[in-house]
Amino acid sequence: MKNINAIILPILFIAGLFYTCGDDYYTIKPKGQASLSTFYSKDGVNALLTGAYAVVDGGNTRSGSIWAASVTNWVWGSVASDDAYKGSSSGDQATINPVEGFFADADNGYVSNHWRALYDGIVRCNDVMLVLPEAKGMTDAEKTSAAAQARFIRAHLYFELTKVHQKVPWIDENTENATVVPNDHIVWPEIEADLQFAASNLPTNWPGEPGRATQWAAKTMLAQVYMFQSKFNEAKTLLSDVVYNGGFTLMDSYEKNYLAATRNNTESILEIQYAVNDGSNGSYNAGWGDALNFPHGGKIGTCCGFFQPSQNFVNAFKTDANGLPLLDTFNDEILPWADVWNGEAYSKDFYPGNVDPRLDHTVGRPGVPYLDWGPIDDRQPVRDIQNGGPYHFKKNMFLKADKGTGSTTTGWATGVNNNSFRKYRLANAMLWLAECAAETGDLPLALSMVNQIRERAKNSDVVTFDDGTPAANYMVEPYPDFSSKEFALKAIRHEMRLEFGMEGYRFFDLVRWGIAAEIINDYLQVEGRFMGHLSGKTFVAGKHEYWPVPQTQIDLSVDETGASVLTQTPGY
Repeated sequence: MKNINAIILPILFIAGLFYTCGDDYYTIKPKGQASLSTFYSKDGVNALLTGAYAVVDGGNTRSGSIWAASVTNWVWGSVASDDAYKGSSSGDQATINPVEGFFADADNGYVSNHWRALYDGIVRCNDVMLVLPEAKGMTDAEKTSAAAQARFIRAHLYFELTKVHQKVPWIDENTENATVVPNDHIVWPEIEADLQFAASNLPTNWPGEPGRATQWAAKTMLAQVYMFQSKFNEAKTLLSDVVYNGGFTLMDSYEKNYLAATRNNTESILEIQYAVNDGSNGSYNAGWGDALNFPHGGKIGTCCGFFQPSQNFVNAFKTDANGLPLLDTFNDEILPWADVWNGEAYSKDFYPGNVDPRLDHTVGRPGVPYLDWGPIDDRQPVRDIQNGGPYHFKKNMFLKADKGTGSTTTGWATGVNNNSFRKYRLANAMLWLAECAAETGDLPLALSMVNQIRERAKNSDVVTFDDGTPAANYMVEPYPDFSSKEFALKAIRHEMRLEFGMEGYRFFDLVRWGIAAEIINDYLQVEGRFMGHLSGKTFVAGKHEYWPVPQTQIDLSVDETGASVLTQTPGY
């Protein structure tokens, strides 16, 4: 098959005809839908499979769903956590405000759009499975490969639904009437079965075709699924295989995991491929799910100022005189950021302490160079500093040198670009292996994994001014030891926050660790002192770990008696 990006445009046209529908698309067959028999061929299967890949990033469905279902999970995994504010202005995309402040209900638009977009992808995966038995001109091996890819994508989509809504209905190619399928259990067994099939039947790589599901990606995702269920021994076995046998190596410098020039590198296990200026409508192939999340206006001139780092997140990068994190005290001192808001330029003298160098590869801070765009200054303000604070996100941004070639030249969302999203990389597998090792009593292995990540941070390039002077007092060192399981887990969890900051993991990690209420309520209380939109907000344990089932879906999913078959998430 051709490279996925090369054939995505005609597939989107086909998918648009094949899948156009309303809110109830996953329960009622759309009028005028093409017959599946149209796809009973190798080319037809490949077309359907490419259509399934097209929705992995949350895009290519309908504009109202794209941001809610972004593969980066910036809303559900980061804005809902202590990592990020919604940013922008209060009134823009106001339906995110209830997610950030934990007062969303079952009628919230982002809740509904998340559900719709992911089930759209599930329908596409199921159609691949339905067509395969009748497909002509395909060998059994080719059919097995296509099924493994479709089941991998389907598992990913159900995993995302489960993390957000907890109990969801399992609808697959064998479902005869989707409207009567209940959400009476967490679909872990079904997700595991899909991923086990994928891991057993996918190749280790696809030469020349990055972005396709592989055996290593399936094993990594399956390990993550096990960790959500506290199956640490099972996850440890898989992660050890990925780390030691997968052939992946850490990049020599941290920021190379976030540059377009070094995408699909030796650390990458699975990247979601993006392309720009390829003729698609509005550059939908360029990570449209994050189209809002670039510096607004100013000298950079992109849109729209959403997804801004929180003060708590920035403070987490502080290190002590030995280059170790301030695990318990990093947020004790709330720095006088009001001075920044009043126009004072940030400098290393503003905060004379040490910071981890990963900070300035993740966050655009006032006075600090922002890639090759120059320092963040009064010519590049934030959109609404009282709603989003003084910081910009950095990992998703393209270089000034790549403007117009690596970034879109059409439409209003001028920040979307060709820098793929690293869904899984070796660092994920290593730190998850560290967590599993700590949970199972193997502290030496846990220490080794964490320290390899910290050594890479220590040896990474640092952000500098034009004269070569470091932009901050950067210091990071490995841990001398892990004295106990409790300390090891605290250190590992903090390391995950630093390494994968604002990559959509944080909220779900807090939930699976059982500490979401404690951490987020402390965050809301402290942050609410200077971010008015967070003042008085509360995370309710036993409720806010998950989001509601959309009310529209409850209303549509009824049995022959007219009774709803879907149960609402507890607390809503």
